[in-house]
Amino acid sequence: MRILFVGDDWLGSNARSLAEGFRRLGHEVIVVDSTPVTLPPRLSPSWLYAKTGERRAPWTVDQVHTRLERAAAELHPDLVFGFKSVYLDQGRLLEIPAALHVHYSPDDVSNPGNTTADYLAHEPEWDMVVTTKRHNLPELAGRGVRRTLFVRSAYDPAWHHPAARRGTRQFLVGFIGACRPDRRPGMVSLARTYGSQLLVRGPGWRRVRQLQTTRAAVAGPVYGEDFAIAVASVTANLVLLNSDNRDTHTCRTFEVPASGGLFVGERTDEHAELLDDGTEAFLFSSRDELDEILERCALYPDQAAKTAEAGYRRVVEGGHTYTDRAKEILRALD
Repeated sequence: MRILFVGDDWLGSNARSLAEGFRRLGHEVIVVDSTPVTLPPRLSPSWLYAKTGERRAPWTVDQVHTRLERAAAELHPDLVFGFKSVYLDQGRLLEIPAALHVHYSPDDVSNPGNTTADYLAHEPEWDMVVTTKRHNLPELAGRGVRRTLFVRSAYDPAWHHPAARRGTRQFLVGFIGACRPDRRPGMVSLARTYGSQLLVRGPGWRRVRQLQTTRAAVAGPVYGEDFAIAVASVTANLVLLNSDNRDTHTCRTFEVPASGGLFVGERTDEHAELLDDGTEAFLFSSRDELDEILERCALYPDQAAKTAEAGYRRVVEGGHTYTDRAKEILRALD
């Protein structure tokens, strides 16, 4: 199959991983990078334009579409695949000649922050809409989408694998992910309790003043293989969900165990289904429960390591790579 894939193609992005998943299955894949539209350089004219409202800079959108249309003219794709391509011109995307047009959303498609008016107006025209949120399926059907598919998030073995530590310092607890309003109070509280035993990495955390008054190690984001290296420096890796997306699992659900880290995450039905609580992961529903888990990890590090190893085996043997997800998507299109 010839696949024309459009998505954010920066190093370590989920879009790049899924595109590579299709390629590993033996398909011919051409990727067109949408990053200039979705994540324009800070203070650039495109960035300033995007700050004025929902729409992205039309000149940047046009450049991406021009590259798409030129690639389509040479490839003659069987499938046009849009990875969260909501900021592109939906009409132009759907007009690219191909037997199938599929849109993939890694986020909650009922969260207004993950859609645009143009996308919603054209959503029913996509041949299939793929979501990683099971609760989106009836919502998409109610919006007139002809075919929907739920797939779980995934991990990329190119990035997410056990890695050697790059120093002797070992943190008891750590979180790698973006700073969000619903995460900030809990992280500040953890920093005040665990101090230098806590590692926090991700966009936005260095701007949180309350963290600066603690001894917690706070740093910027890590991508690609650097994620696995950061996981290796933490005994208990927190898997926190995004309430705006109504998450019941997330990419970290798979990335942390695949990187050899001990999964310590919020208790949900999906987490409990994917990993056995107590033998392959530790799940919590309250701060008190989390503190008890961290105390056990500190007192019994060998048991924590044994649990991490069991979680690693469960994930890597469970069919949760992006290649597996690409296979699920193509199977649904047959």
